[in-house]
Amino acid sequence: MTKPIGILFSSFLLASRSPSTRAFSPPSLTSSHHPVLHRSGFMSSSSRGRSSHTKTATALLDTNPLRTLFQNFQKRDISTALSSQQLSHLTSLTASLASPPSWDEIRSTLTSQQTPQEREFRSNLSKGIGVGSPLHTLRLYDENNREEDVRVTLFRDSASWCPYCQKVWITLEQKRIPYRITKINMRCYGDKPSSFTKLQPSGAIPVAIIDGVTYRQSNDIIFALEEKFPEAEAMVFGDEGKIRELLGLERKLFSSWMYWLTSYDANGTMRKDFISTLMEVERALQSVQGRGFFMGDKVSVVDCMFAPFLERMAASMLYFKGLKIRVADGEKTDFPAVNRWFDAMETLSSYQLTKSDYYTHCWDLPPQLGGCVEEPGAGPFQNAINGKTAGSWSLPLSLHNEGVEPDWGWAGGYPGDEKIARREAVERVSKNHEAIVKFACRGAGKEGFPRYGAPLSDPNAVSNEAAQPFVDVVLRVVCSKLLSNDATKCDETMDEVVSLWKKEGGDEVIEMTAKSLEYMRDRVGVPRDMRMPAARQLRANLNWAIGVLSQ
Repeated sequence: MTKPIGILFSSFLLASRSPSTRAFSPPSLTSSHHPVLHRSGFMSSSSRGRSSHTKTATALLDTNPLRTLFQNFQKRDISTALSSQQLSHLTSLTASLASPPSWDEIRSTLTSQQTPQEREFRSNLSKGIGVGSPLHTLRLYDENNREEDVRVTLFRDSASWCPYCQKVWITLEQKRIPYRITKINMRCYGDKPSSFTKLQPSGAIPVAIIDGVTYRQSNDIIFALEEKFPEAEAMVFGDEGKIRELLGLERKLFSSWMYWLTSYDANGTMRKDFISTLMEVERALQSVQGRGFFMGDKVSVVDCMFAPFLERMAASMLYFKGLKIRVADGEKTDFPAVNRWFDAMETLSSYQLTKSDYYTHCWDLPPQLGGCVEEPGAGPFQNAINGKTAGSWSLPLSLHNEGVEPDWGWAGGYPGDEKIARREAVERVSKNHEAIVKFACRGAGKEGFPRYGAPLSDPNAVSNEAAQPFVDVVLRVVCSKLLSNDATKCDETMDEVVSLWKKEGGDEVIEMTAKSLEYMRDRVGVPRDMRMPAARQLRANLNWAIGVLSQ
């Protein structure tokens, strides 16, 4: 088997190594000191190496539509005329009210509502077993595997933005090969440690060490996993000529997408070319019998190669070009087989684990590519993806974001299952509440220096300590509301708290608290921090709190 696999990959590896296909990277809500808060955001990401296009990238980002949405971030330092004694007095007054439950009480309520599997999440995480999570740093799957027997270390981006990391990640999970994870920043949202640049001078990710040998390209890693773990699920099978043809089609589609995404299509030729190539993919999938994968009933290396980019195409083509590829069940589409393929992939735990949402992708792609170009007709989709339309990030949430992005039924995205997503959001926030509060208060703090390419990334920002007690109170109200069957008490508590703050602290306390919540809301990353349904629940409930503050 070794020779056919080697032949299969040898010609294809060259195609994915050109600089034009490696300029990918992304920011985060996670802190460098805990699993949920990274230094660049609420969750996190990293860059594939400082590109020679840095000056061009800066110029493009200055006019990118993503910039305009958050212009207020550039001047967010909110000073307060209140003395430390006045702030302390206001904090004491707040505590004297019928204040929200403590974090310990919130964790206790959460535990009482969780399923047995959900209760085991943190203990399993530390052991490297159980359901896969982006928070894992060791992956053993179950207790039959031992840490001392792990042969693979994967260096991947900390924000879960990198498509090249994603295809290796999917492959490891699908083959259930035990591995360790070291998370590395992309340069567009943070620096890389010198220990990594010694291992990988270019700074590009992913990198893997397998049986002591270092592999510095994603396809090399996948090839090595197939060769060195013959007992694991095979990802290369069937007609070798067909596999090579499909891998070539993946590169053709990638090139067509990349060219249009980063250019303005004045005469419609780029749109026509992209749709024509996507229809080739559609026909290839239509020609196969079975569950909907490229090779039929079983997932293969072809699916792993296509997955990261088809996922990003579905998000970016809608956001920047107004072209809908992925549709919700029952909606008509010109790409039914492509949608059937997405449905098949979404049954795999290996893909569910790594899948992102449109918002995260549409913010992480521009800094990786040096900018994406918007065209007429995309505006309504941008508003929905950015949480600006009713029901997108506001209560009540609309199913499938009004048809813009299919919800995730496996993660509490459907009506009747919302409590799954709400519990997940509360678990992530309550576990790391101190670091998250401090992170959120960067929104009312000082901008960091130097700046990084990702608009939402500011790892050197300074948190506003004065805002932290007030943000802590609101986050406890939000978590209580997410867990409550009757939100009336939470509404009353929030109204009472805000009334006190307006009376005793004035506009300053209200403003710095609201800005902090906005900052946090906009940096919830999928899948880094939580899955999409949980992220939508958290964003919507933060918006509810912001709305009460702004009344």
